[in-house]
Amino acid sequence: MAEEVKFQKVDGKSLDIEAVDKEKLKKIFPQCFNEGKLDINKLLSLCGEYIDNDFEKYKFEWKGKSECYRIAGKRSTGTLRPCPKESVDFENTNNLYIEGDNLEVLKLLQTAYYRKVKMIYIDPPYNTGNDFVYEDDFKDPLAKYKEITSQTTKSNPETMGRYHTNWLNMMYPRLRLAANLLRDDGVIFISIDDNEVTNLRRLCDEVFGEENFVAQIVWQKKYAATNDSKSFSTTHDYVVVYQKSDSFNRNLLPRTEEQNKPYKNNDNDGRGLWRSDNLLVKSFSESGVYPIINPNTGEEFYPPKGSCWRASQETMKQWLGENRIYFGKDGKGAPQLKRYLNEVQQGRVPVTWWPFEEVGHNDAANKEIQLLFGGKAPFDTPKPTKLIEQMLKIGSDKGAIILDFFCGSATTAHAVMQLNAEDGGNRQFIMVQLPELTDEKSEAFKAGYKNICEIGKERIRRAGAKIKEEYLKNHLALTGHSSTGEEQFPSQGGVKIQ
Repeated sequence: MAEEVKFQKVDGKSLDIEAVDKEKLKKIFPQCFNEGKLDINKLLSLCGEYIDNDFEKYKFEWKGKSECYRIAGKRSTGTLRPCPKESVDFENTNNLYIEGDNLEVLKLLQTAYYRKVKMIYIDPPYNTGNDFVYEDDFKDPLAKYKEITSQTTKSNPETMGRYHTNWLNMMYPRLRLAANLLRDDGVIFISIDDNEVTNLRRLCDEVFGEENFVAQIVWQKKYAATNDSKSFSTTHDYVVVYQKSDSFNRNLLPRTEEQNKPYKNNDNDGRGLWRSDNLLVKSFSESGVYPIINPNTGEEFYPPKGSCWRASQETMKQWLGENRIYFGKDGKGAPQLKRYLNEVQQGRVPVTWWPFEEVGHNDAANKEIQLLFGGKAPFDTPKPTKLIEQMLKIGSDKGAIILDFFCGSATTAHAVMQLNAEDGGNRQFIMVQLPELTDEKSEAFKAGYKNICEIGKERIRRAGAKIKEEYLKNHLALTGHSSTGEEQFPSQGGVKIQ
């Protein structure tokens, strides 16, 4: 029996020599390639062939940037239509959920909310290739609306020559319009990952001004490494923060139990809890060199050679008279200063490292929404409510307007309602989301949610009802009656759907 001959399938084309040579060059000089194209000027410079150009200057450019100005500046002819039947407490609430393309909605919000928004949080597409990039074509926005929502958004594979360009063209006009809505003391928080964090920073430098950069927070989104990762396992994302102007003043975060733990002593004299602290200071002063006499033993204590006490002798006498100097449990030790909890800064300065123990992680976010919906999570990539709450505590006041124009599963709305219930605030939210169709194979589609907006609106209804129920239950436990509690929780769970 003749041996079966196996043929290799070929595409009928000869070897692409140019592509092979280009790939060789890319391995040697990767910095000379931008979005898949060779930057010949940069290559020549690396080889010592410098180009004389009197117009050289640092700038951030990409194809379509000038068109972004036109898109952002073009007036919208759209109209927001209220949907009372889908809303909750429509007549009383000031909360808004708007279903539509966020570029058009941001234009429509300019009239009523220009320079009125205290804080913006957005979690835009991260541009990983599988995420979505909004394709803007507003020659006839109302006629295009059904087409946009039926085809949802466009994927942006890295093989496209304009991989970063498409993302920048999507983000730039939206950020420009969003900046107009911020109060002078306003702030914007933007979630992002490594794919576009550099471009986002440069984009925000242009929109808000480099001098208005506040922080780049690292959020620990996972509690464990992914063992099947081909390279490094990424366990973090970023939150980039920009202020509208230097009028922004960040709030302090509440002190943690760990910070308060050392304050465990109490003299029962009305001054409260205290901890002991060193009386020495590093900077030397002659006025700080003198003996402290222990009133219990008469023993004199001098600072070590080269050191001094942190206060003058006159102040030290006052502290001794006020019983602010501690000589140990037996009263015979070296002098120490009593630091009272009620006299320290009642809050903690925000830092740029946010561990999951403090603000939650991806798994916690999935379990949170799963519990709320009583089954499998209908949304794949929610953020933890605690993460957004942390931003709200830093960047908003109790009467603030909060905007999220990539609201997804409406975590921001959930966080606003939760924080209002916790601190008695009356923050209002404006959520904006394109009615992006859910995948027919997804848990959301199986549960009856045809688009992301249906998930977000249902989450707001469920979260609002749950928070209100818990609030009233706690109020009843504290006061013994619930009528006042109803009055103190005005329309926090309400939302106008438009």
